[in-house]
Order: sequence, then C-alpha cells, then structure tokens
Amino acid sequence: MAFSSSNDSDDLKSEINIIPLVDVMLVLLIIFMVAAPMMNESVDVNLPKAKAQASNAKEESVILSVKQDQSIFVGKTAIKRDELIPKLTSIFNNRDKKEIFVKADEKVTHGFIIKLMADIQRAGIFRISFMTDPSSQ
Repeated sequence: MAFSSSNDSDDLKSEINIIPLVDVMLVLLIIFMVAAPMMNESVDVNLPKAKAQASNAKEESVILSVKQDQSIFVGKTAIKRDELIPKLTSIFNNRDKKEIFVKADEKVTHGFIIKLMADIQRAGIFRISFMTDPSSQ
C-alpha cells in the first residue's frame, strides 16, 4: 500500500485569497473618485489663474464667494451686499482668528471687489486672502 505524497489535492491550503479584497477595494476607489467632485461645498466661480503659496488654515475657513453677476455667498448661503457686514460680524464675533477667504470670479470688476473689501474691514476682519486657480502656470 502506497502512502500519499504531499502533493495530493486533498491537502489544505493555508494561503489567503486576496483577489476578492482587491476587487472590493478597486470598486470603492472608483466610487470615491466619482463622488469626490460632487462633495464640493462651495459656490462654483471661475477663479483667476495665479501662482501662490498654499494656505495652512486650521480653523474652519469662512469663504466669501462672488459670482460673475456680483451675487455674494458666505459659504453656500446667498446674501445681499447690505447684509454682509452684520452677517460677517456675527460669524466672527467669537473667533480668535479673524481671516476670510475671497473666492471671486475673474470677471467681477475691481471696483466691486474693493467695495467688498471695505465692507469686510468694517465688519472687523483685516486679514483677507484671495483664492486663485493654481492649475495654470
């Protein structure tokens, strides 16, 4: 009677099959790649192109967006220009860091932006940063 060798098909395999894990991870990667652009929580404006150093903002930033038609948004909330000073005053009332990021469409006139800057300063915010599109160099 012959003994079975170690190459028989009845032997247990102690390997982990990672193919299903890789399949699931690739599907999740594709889902997140498709969903990530939709999770943008800001107003869509056409930013001017410029080279600038990235900001290191740690506190939740306040973004003031200005569309081409001069409509103003604080975050995603549309406001009128005469409501801007009270709104910013209430937002920055209890904040230590008084900084705002302005995300203005490149076609908005210089004069309108200057008026907004004056309103921002009247609300007690003197640190104003402008957002640009760093993709073109």
